[in-house]
Amino acid sequence: MEFEVGQITEGKVSGITKFGVFVALEGGKTGMVHISEVSKDFVKDLNDYVKIGDVVKVKVIGAEKGKISLSMSKAVAPEQKKADSFEEMLSKFKQRSDDKMSDLKRSTDQKRGGPSRRGRK
Repeated sequence: MEFEVGQITEGKVSGITKFGVFVALEGGKTGMVHISEVSKDFVKDLNDYVKIGDVVKVKVIGAEKGKISLSMSKAVAPEQKKADSFEEMLSKFKQRSDDKMSDLKRSTDQKRGGPSRRGRK
């Protein structure tokens, strides 16, 4: 089977070295995930992320002269959640703050026996 750049597939971890992970792909092919392509986070020890025999999802990022370069971090779909704009975050913060102040005022009034009695005789 030929692998094309951009293709996402699954394979079984067949080897772990200091610099990367070897993945057995279908068709008897083997590809390598460089340590920098295992996770978006800093990876100090590959054994913290994979074990031999694990089935992993990988994306083909290079295929030249029989060598297949893979990425585990790029095989994961980016978060679909759109980040809120600053104005939206500020609006939500203000609403939560107003709600908390209202609850605090209500709680304080109940402890004092009702709304403020100043000005009453």
